[in-house]
Amino acid sequence: MKNLKIYCMCLENDNLPIIKDLNYIPVGLKNKNFSSEWLRDDSLINIFEKNPYYGEYTFYYWYWKNKLKEKDKDDWVGFCSYREYWGNKTNNETKELKNLVLQKVSNEWDNYEVILGKPIFINNLKLMKLIKNGKMALIRNPLAIFKSKRTIRWQFDMAHGCGNMDKAIDLLPDKDKHSFYNFVRKEVSFSQGNMFITKSDKIIDKYFTEVFSWLSECEKTFGFNLKGYGQTRIYTFLAERFLPYWFKKYTKTLEWPVIYYDINKK
Repeated sequence: MKNLKIYCMCLENDNLPIIKDLNYIPVGLKNKNFSSEWLRDDSLINIFEKNPYYGEYTFYYWYWKNKLKEKDKDDWVGFCSYREYWGNKTNNETKELKNLVLQKVSNEWDNYEVILGKPIFINNLKLMKLIKNGKMALIRNPLAIFKSKRTIRWQFDMAHGCGNMDKAIDLLPDKDKHSFYNFVRKEVSFSQGNMFITKSDKIIDKYFTEVFSWLSECEKTFGFNLKGYGQTRIYTFLAERFLPYWFKKYTKTLEWPVIYYDINKK
């Protein structure tokens, strides 16, 4: 039997009934008053204190160090958040969340190792907003006046500090440095939300080993005295760009629908 376990990361205890109704595993992030029904990332081996900077990656670290060893080899394991869910591809007309959200392993996955969310495009920003909010990024990349040149690197410069992406890439090992450098200068989209699904323990372990090694090196450059959401969460955003690059380079991937559904606004 193909089992599917989806860990759904949330910020509020109020989300619990809906997450349980989806048969997802509720994960509580940040130091909130979560009940005992939530899985937390502040026990055992953890980096809980880094959550303001690492976001969902503090739970990823906890899962990697404490839970991965308990995973059944036949289980597909995935991750999402309370606003970004894996879609089920079948009930697009319904408004009921349970009918919109992925509930079981698809036969389409049989020939793939990793499921990634369909990408979002970051090159649709209106020119006037680009000029207003991204002057420095535009100076670094004047060709960004053209949509086809508004790449991941350009968008990162605009939203998370000019030059920070380049500094981070310089800290990667040689096997990824040049190819990721080319990736962020070419691609105009990426899989949003730091989401993935896979059955392979080895792939999970390899990805987390490499991404946390890189982020640890990045800490030596960027530290934690960071201001503003765009730079305070820089480790989350670096990982979000690295995730689709890494999985597409080292595994066989399939893109899958992601739906946005904010429980707290319904």
